[in-house]
Amino acid sequence: MMTLLIRFFIRDNKNTEDPNVRQKYGIVSGAFGIFLNTLLFCIKLLAGICSNSISIIADAFNNLSDAGSSVITMIGFKISAQEADSDHPFGHGRSEYISGLIVSIIILVMAVELIRSSVSKILHPQAIDFTPMVLVILALSIFVKLYMYHYNQTLSRKIGSAALQATAADSFSDCLATSAVLAATIVSALSGYHIDGWCGILVGLLIFHGGVAAAKDTISPLLGQAPDPAFIRNIQDIVNQYEIVIGIHDLVVHDYGPGRRMISLHAEVPAEGNILELHDTIDNIEKRLQQELRCSAVIHMDPVMPDDAETRECRELVAGILNRIDNALSLHDFRIVKGTTHTNLIFDVVVPYQAPYTADTLKTMVRTMLHEVNPQYYAVIQIDHP
Repeated sequence: MMTLLIRFFIRDNKNTEDPNVRQKYGIVSGAFGIFLNTLLFCIKLLAGICSNSISIIADAFNNLSDAGSSVITMIGFKISAQEADSDHPFGHGRSEYISGLIVSIIILVMAVELIRSSVSKILHPQAIDFTPMVLVILALSIFVKLYMYHYNQTLSRKIGSAALQATAADSFSDCLATSAVLAATIVSALSGYHIDGWCGILVGLLIFHGGVAAAKDTISPLLGQAPDPAFIRNIQDIVNQYEIVIGIHDLVVHDYGPGRRMISLHAEVPAEGNILELHDTIDNIEKRLQQELRCSAVIHMDPVMPDDAETRECRELVAGILNRIDNALSLHDFRIVKGTTHTNLIFDVVVPYQAPYTADTLKTMVRTMLHEVNPQYYAVIQIDHP
């Protein structure tokens, strides 16, 4: 069904990096979710009233909140597709993450309210009127929620959407919750034990867990999470295809929402090269990154002298020292500046975030070991992180 809707309403549905295409995906998914959740709410509410089950009624209102969440998701996709303006020069792409966060908050609020109602049900139990109609309705609801989980999960992977991932997680939690409600209804009907309230608490905890997981998925990109490793590899593969590039470092990715990424990096180039030719090639690399990866790229040229024997010898010396300290360390931007009394070895060291030593401690170790080799060498070190 969802595949047919996508083919009908989204003509260029394979161009998932286009903000307008992403918007259509969000609207189609949200509209279909509103329809299904509203239908489930009406059916479950009727079943809950007829059977006198607090857990079924609570599950019905959870579906109603899901319909409201779909509305918020649609609004988020709609805003995220808007073009950049003077107040938001990098566009509105992060509004998709914000809508996902709002959905997560709604999930958490509903979970707390369900747990509160369930505690009241435990303190004041009431018999559940079991009918075949209730069984059919709950089973149908589980099937529908599994389907919603499947298509939201598929779409979230296809377009890389944290908002749809949160919606998929919510659908799966609802599936588990409704299964718990169904189990409580059957047990109460067959044994006479009133476990409706306890199952309601279980449902609430499952929903709460799903809300926390969804919140994490939407908060991380807002805070500035690490970029996708595959995206980094694509950048490296493209830049390193050019012979003038000796190496790259200081790669930074700024994510302003899906399809709105800005990158900057330093490319090491031969110091003896023609500056105009080097600059022209760097411009071509920036354009290629923009065309193939749909990102704005800024590349800084770092001139190095790989063919200078003394520079190469000193670089190998420092690399060996770093390897003895920690084989996870690496260096770049290496150059030497000779003086009358000493020689400065200037370089950057990339240190893992979990390193068991401080930056000052590392600098001291490197300078001490370097001084033991040659007292005239002095290290000027800049500490970087991956």
